[in-house]
Amino acid sequence: MGSLDSMTSNTPMNWLNRLIRPKIKSEGSRAQHAPEGLWIKCEPCGQTLFHKELERNLNVCPHCKHHFRISGFTRIDITLDPDGRRELFANLQPSDPLKFKDLKRYRDRVRDAQKETGLHDAVRVFKGTIQSIPAVVAAFDFDFLGGSMGSVVGAKLAQGAMAAVDAGCGYVVFSASGGARMQEGILSLMQMARTSTALTRLDEAGLPFISVLTDPTTGGVTASFAMLGDIILAEPHALICFAGPRVIEQTTRETLPEGFQRSEYLLEHGFIDRICLRHEMRDQLADLLNRLTRGRDHRDEAGRSGRMDPVHLPAESKTLVSP
Repeated sequence: MGSLDSMTSNTPMNWLNRLIRPKIKSEGSRAQHAPEGLWIKCEPCGQTLFHKELERNLNVCPHCKHHFRISGFTRIDITLDPDGRRELFANLQPSDPLKFKDLKRYRDRVRDAQKETGLHDAVRVFKGTIQSIPAVVAAFDFDFLGGSMGSVVGAKLAQGAMAAVDAGCGYVVFSASGGARMQEGILSLMQMARTSTALTRLDEAGLPFISVLTDPTTGGVTASFAMLGDIILAEPHALICFAGPRVIEQTTRETLPEGFQRSEYLLEHGFIDRICLRHEMRDQLADLLNRLTRGRDHRDEAGRSGRMDPVHLPAESKTLVSP
């Protein structure tokens, strides 16, 4: 004979209660029992948001203005004009020159990330217009291995700068990254110099580089091209740093100031030029590009005056190493 507890738990009434219980939960916990992806909770203010409505609001909480992270393609989609946009260097894929393995082989991690995100790597580069003003725009996707910068990411960013020089237009990069990709070792660290060098050609051509820092922008990305913008914008409350706050606290054994390494703190201390709401970003970029490229013929001599040969990838970086 079973125990009293087990007998009670198997009575028809208890079974019925378990079946209908999710339907009578309080309004505040509805996201827990709703179909997956229908509702999302805003952590800063605790409000439960309808996912479709959040998307229509550019993934910004209507209650507290918290900016949720968005994909690189969504970033491109809400920035560039729909007509005439074209992806550049779309077929480049990472290789595994070091045959790196930790708990999993690097090439397996890459394949898993590609399957989950539908991307070849952590950044996409497009040529198009922002409110009819020509621009080359690159956007990171943090969902691809934490937006880490490996050889392909560095190559795309560098060649994006060259594409802007060729077109005689401005270059805009939206960063969202955990830093250098450790699985590529020194090859990843070399991308810091590679991207920074490419930006000097843009500067020599008299063309603007606008760096937009989103949550999070950290590590080798912050230590290289992301902080080299002629103008540096940031979204509200974005984490922007080299080493994370926990690492710094453990190293210095000191409590960090409130809001340390957030965009508001960096603006106050002169590290960035402006904090820009997502709803205003497209207008701000168009205005800045118009001011900084005014009087240029984007189709003719402005691009050729600073033109250089494109940056070429080593052969092994053009395809993913097969098993």
